[in-house]
Parts: sequence; structure tokens; C-alpha cells
Amino acid sequence: MRSEAPALMPIFRSQHQAALLAWLLLHPEHEYTLTDLAKKLDVPLTTLQREAQRLVAAGILQDRTLGRARLLRANMSNRSAAPLTQLLAVTFGPETVIGEEFDLTNAARVLIYGSWAERYHGTPGPAPNDVDVLVVGNLERADVYDAADRAQARLGMQVNPVMRTPEQWANDADSLVLQIKASPTVDVTPAGRATS
Repeated sequence: MRSEAPALMPIFRSQHQAALLAWLLLHPEHEYTLTDLAKKLDVPLTTLQREAQRLVAAGILQDRTLGRARLLRANMSNRSAAPLTQLLAVTFGPETVIGEEFDLTNAARVLIYGSWAERYHGTPGPAPNDVDVLVVGNLERADVYDAADRAQARLGMQVNPVMRTPEQWANDADSLVLQIKASPTVDVTPAGRATS
């Protein structure tokens, strides 16, 4: 099954290709096995293998084998690496960057919502100018805004956080909560922390 070109930036062959490139180019100091990447990106392994092979052949990624494992990393010596990284940071970077910067101790759930999430899920429209983030948990406001500032510096685009306690998230009388629950979201909650 071939995935469609992503609404966030339809110049990429597929959503899977863009996700793979974004992860590796935004983490150029690391190598990953194909199996780890498939799990992390929630992409079928065979699809990821095909995308990786194309990108290795183009010189955008590098691979090597270690025992039976195939390791992938970004080829930062490729002339297109820097501009491609910048493009991916502002288009697909929010999923990675928001997840990393909002990895706060008491964050029970972290969701990206609004226009960025809509484009991520394929809704056509203009490129998002900002990223809206909902953080559910009993957190200090300063910690959430510090995370937003760090994410904004990395992405080069405005990050707008809102906070709700777990009780507020469960309460269907909150109009923002209802709006978010009825709209496309991207869950970037750190693994093992999500609550209903």
C-alpha cells in the first residue's frame, strides 16, 4: 500500500519518507536499526526498508551493518542535508521536537492540535505558522512555558501551550477540551505515560 504525499509538505514522496528523514536529520549524531525506526515511527518495516534504500542510494542517508543489524543515520556531508534539515524541522519537526521538549515529569498527556495536526493527518490547507500544544497533568506553568520556548527556538516557529489538569481533561464541560477531542491530534506523550 502506497501512502499519499503528506499535506504538510507534498514535495516528499510519502508521509513515511518524510517521517524517516525528519527523525534521522533531526538526530544526526545517532544511528538506528530499521526495526527501532519502524517502531518509533509506527511504519511497517518493509515500507521503511524501501524508503531507506532509496534515500541511501541518493546519498541522503548512510547505512552500515553491525552483525545482522542494518544501522541508518543522516549523511550530514551531503550538500542537501542542511537545507533539508531546516525544511523538515519546520514541517515535520514538531512531532519530534515537541515530544522531546515537553517530556516533563508530571505530563500525563501531550497533544499537538490545531492546523499543524490537521495537515499532519492530511487535511489540505495553508502551511501552519505555529504549533498548538495541550499538556495534561499537574505541572508548573513555568516548566510548560520553558518547554515551549525551547521547542520554539529549535523549530523557528511559535509554540502555543495550554495546560489542563487530568480532571479538566476528563470534564466534557470544558469547550477547549471538547474541541481538541473532536479534532485531529498528534499524541507525542512520552512512552508509558499516556492516561485516558
